[in-house]
Amino acid sequence: MVAVRDETAKERFEREKRILKYRRPFVDHDEYPEARELLGAIPEDCFVKNTWLSSFYLAISCVLVVGCGIAAWKFLPTPGTWSVVAIFLWALYAAVQGTLATGLWVVGHECGHDAFSDNKMLQTVVGFVIHSSMLVPYFSWQRSHAVHHAKTNHLTLGETHVPNLTGSPTASVYLAVYNEYGEDAWAILNCFNHFVLGWPAYLLTGASGSPERGPSSHFYPNNDQLFPGKWKQKVFVSDVGVIVTILGLIWWGQVAGSLMVFALYVGPYFVVNFWLVLYTWLQHTDMDVPHYDSENWTWVKGAFCTVDRPYPSVIDFLHHRIGSTHVAHHICSRIPHYKARKATEAIREAFPTFYRYDPTPIYFAAERVARKCVVGKQEGTRWWYSVSA
Repeated sequence: MVAVRDETAKERFEREKRILKYRRPFVDHDEYPEARELLGAIPEDCFVKNTWLSSFYLAISCVLVVGCGIAAWKFLPTPGTWSVVAIFLWALYAAVQGTLATGLWVVGHECGHDAFSDNKMLQTVVGFVIHSSMLVPYFSWQRSHAVHHAKTNHLTLGETHVPNLTGSPTASVYLAVYNEYGEDAWAILNCFNHFVLGWPAYLLTGASGSPERGPSSHFYPNNDQLFPGKWKQKVFVSDVGVIVTILGLIWWGQVAGSLMVFALYVGPYFVVNFWLVLYTWLQHTDMDVPHYDSENWTWVKGAFCTVDRPYPSVIDFLHHRIGSTHVAHHICSRIPHYKARKATEAIREAFPTFYRYDPTPIYFAAERVARKCVVGKQEGTRWWYSVSA
């Protein structure tokens, strides 16, 4: 376990003040609107897909990613030149390129939601190529992500970031670590589990997914509940795309050298994974975001458990507003990102006490979630994240 310096009382007070400053309490409601009311509040033109405009945003992300890669290949020190400057420059490249490539991933994500184009073949090809190039099995993810939208913040049937409930073996381990080593060590471990291990673990084993459905793999359809019927065949088709990418990387390594491939591809790959996990984690998790059991959960409640957050303008542009308009995305995932802001304003105006926006700066929000969200604890009809049993 990482050794962490003990905080002074003053330091602890200042940190608590900083990360809890913007916290907004959950507003409970006796009644929720019907799904048709939600959709009816959104202007009809928000549901219209423009293939040319979608392709324009795809082109922007492609040009940025390719341009950044060519610039690094041409002007950065040859990988293997392990000077401090070289390491810094390649690390900076990985951060920039991974951030740019996340925008490309978001376009593929829209394809999986039928939000890119009315041309289904074009949409499928674009989504399949983008996700396969990032080692994500496209159809497998399309199915599991649809389940995530269908069961958002369901306590046992949710898909991704389902809390470990007090009394479970995993929750007991988490609480033991938290109590034994303190909040700082827990936050470090929590971030490592999410940002380094989280995405590969989810694709390979279904980690953080539904405890009721059990383990699942996006590469082999071992879970009939998650991949029923025709989805089994689609999982194997998805594997073909990933295998082709891996073979392409091997060939590229033989031609250009494995260190060059590692520097140009692997570093940004981990940064993309970081962004994907950060978005999903912060969109559905916080001290004030509840989860519901089968008796109390409804689709509308789950949709309104989604959180919009204030990402920096440049990040919001590069990532096609996936973090600042996510409530609208969960109310209707077929809305293209370039219509999501208009849809968000309509939802905010029609349902001001239901719409959830957290003004906490992203770093402090991530720190709060990493420190304070340990296990799920029941209070009334809801389960909240807690630091105690």
